[in-house]
Amino acid sequence: MSVPEGNPSNLLSSYDPGLFFDELFGRMDAPAEHTALIRQRLAALDFEELRRRAMNAERELFNLGITFLVYSNKNAVDRILPFDIIPRVISAREWAHLEAGVTQRVAALNHFLQDIYHDQKILKDGIIPAELVLGNANYRPQMVGLDVPFNTYIHIMGVDLVRDRHGTFRVLEDNGRVPSGVSYVVENRHMMQRVFPDLMQDIGIRPVDNYGHKLLEAMMEIAPGDGNDPQVALLSPGSYNSAYFEHIFLAREMGVPLVEGSDLVVENDRVFMKTTSGLAPVDSIYRRIDDAFLDPLAFNPDSMLGVPGLLEAYRKGNVALANAIGTGVADDKAVYCYVPRMIKYYLDQDPIIPNVDTRICREPDALQYTLDNLDKLVVKPVGEAGGYGITIGPRASAAELEECRAKLLADPDNYISQPVVDLSVCPTVTDDGIEPRHVDLRPFAITGKSTWVLPGGLSRVALKRGTLIVNSSQGGGSKDTWVLEGSTP
Repeated sequence: MSVPEGNPSNLLSSYDPGLFFDELFGRMDAPAEHTALIRQRLAALDFEELRRRAMNAERELFNLGITFLVYSNKNAVDRILPFDIIPRVISAREWAHLEAGVTQRVAALNHFLQDIYHDQKILKDGIIPAELVLGNANYRPQMVGLDVPFNTYIHIMGVDLVRDRHGTFRVLEDNGRVPSGVSYVVENRHMMQRVFPDLMQDIGIRPVDNYGHKLLEAMMEIAPGDGNDPQVALLSPGSYNSAYFEHIFLAREMGVPLVEGSDLVVENDRVFMKTTSGLAPVDSIYRRIDDAFLDPLAFNPDSMLGVPGLLEAYRKGNVALANAIGTGVADDKAVYCYVPRMIKYYLDQDPIIPNVDTRICREPDALQYTLDNLDKLVVKPVGEAGGYGITIGPRASAAELEECRAKLLADPDNYISQPVVDLSVCPTVTDDGIEPRHVDLRPFAITGKSTWVLPGGLSRVALKRGTLIVNSSQGGGSKDTWVLEGSTP
């Protein structure tokens, strides 16, 4: 499908998304009318001018220290997240659908977590296998019977969405532990405002820079006590964490202290922060540390990152934690398969955004189907993140398929399989011109008393030609995501 036509000097004249759904152009039978003005402005630009602006953006990202750490790359420990200057655009109508779907999903998962740590009705009713939950590595018996404010366990959630070649959005996975990437959403917008103001002029784009205020508001809502000016802090594992830039960014946006485990102490089941004036009480903690390292007295005794006694202070209601301990069960890739059933069970609704069809290899029929169709499927380990451990059947070598087969047979419980989704594409600046590159979308939701979804989210882009893996740790980049205001087609 070659979409641009007309003047051969048009920047987009040779752009061809092929058979994929294109985020800027739409489909041949359903063109994206809401992007018409943006396409017109892009088409009028000179490619070298676009490249110049893109290089300016990349240089500024580096100078501002907007980076992440890649542990697997010995040659480049600290690097910027590549940024593509052509935005991904979502209409007001599309966004209303996505916002409702993300809100629905967060509500169902919070119901699920409240249930499995209390009455366990969903397990007793056989909606989801009990062993899948109670035997899950992220299930925390310490949370059983513990009430949390508003029954909210997942306060900050990232939902990974993909769009197929028909333009249908689907949920690829849930991120309910310590989802990252929101800092790039805000910084990408600031970058576009600096280097591409002429493209944005009078478009009507919903803002994203109130995320810090919304996050602080939720952290204050869940704080214990009378809610009178509670002290919030952001707990980071430190500067060697891959998302440390984001920790600094969010602490600054909220106007709260950024602390590490050594900065906090628990006395008489209360959490205090060490300051030059002595100990100061802390009421609410946005923690960016996994459960296992949060409290060496309760979890990993070798952890140097956490705070001894934090769990007991939490259990006694003297401090709030976001996200709650034990939320990892809800973003397990096998449990993900049952989320549509959770939505029906708890909310009596059909899912607004469907899952990608998924088979759980712990089930004999699903394992056999996966083994029989290995060259056609994507196989993912249940506990991995960042795009690691994935085998994309149609693009794997014979040796890689045999290695995957051996792993499946050795430990089927650790894997799921899914069909290859033909991810939508978006025009992207490359050395060879404007070319289609695959994208996904991670909207972020904040939940205290109610749920608010940041308009847009992180659009990750697979910068290597043909690849479907968009993760930054695997060479992916990002785009600014524009949600248009008002009523659009």
